[in-house]
Amino acid sequence: MDLPRIFTIRESSHRIHNPLTPAKLAALGQALHLAPGTRALDLASGSGEMLCTWARDHGISGTGVDISTVFTSQARARATELGVDGQVDFLHADASGYVADDPVDLVACVGATWIGDGVAGTAQLLRRSLRPGGLMLIGEPYWRRTPPDQEAVEACHATGESDFKLLPELIEQFGDLGYDVVEMMLADQDSWDRYRAAQWLNLRRWLDRNPDDELAAEVRAELTTEPARYARYGREYLGWGVFALMSR
Repeated sequence: MDLPRIFTIRESSHRIHNPLTPAKLAALGQALHLAPGTRALDLASGSGEMLCTWARDHGISGTGVDISTVFTSQARARATELGVDGQVDFLHADASGYVADDPVDLVACVGATWIGDGVAGTAQLLRRSLRPGGLMLIGEPYWRRTPPDQEAVEACHATGESDFKLLPELIEQFGDLGYDVVEMMLADQDSWDRYRAAQWLNLRRWLDRNPDDELAAEVRAELTTEPARYARYGREYLGWGVFALMSR
């Protein structure tokens, strides 16, 4: 049980595995007015940057669950580095279907709604761990504008235009599911650049070190095509945000 190795190669230097910058992640924590002692559960927690920095900055506690052995190890190391390993812990496990033993104040899935087969299923899963009146965070892509053709759709790592919604439609979907959107933090093109361009450097440095690896041809192909595809399509058409929800 683990992520495909190409993913951890691509994001080997990333502390945040989505297009939020550290400044935007910090701003989101401030905007939520997190009280000391807030208990959190982060499903698909990656390298743990959200839990670790919010534990340091706001005094929260919590658990992160992620399928990647590499990212879980990095999250534990980050907690020790920031001196919050007594407040947060990280489990190597499949986040899909994971439910907290006791309801928490804040539950999150930031950029991995595949664990619930989409937004609706992920919200339903998260709700099982959330106390009444608690906060839910969901990170999800959306179309900045409608892609012109299937080539643009696939260049944004979607299979069809229906995979994502325009931002107003995504917000309306949360309402249809019974939630008020009470805060949001959106990636912009600069933060997308930082997320995606860092992947290319990671790929190139790995390729230079491992020219004979079985993944070398795949890495070379991605490095050759992805920068231009991103500049032509992803940067123009794909948005991303974290949405804070409260049940009605």
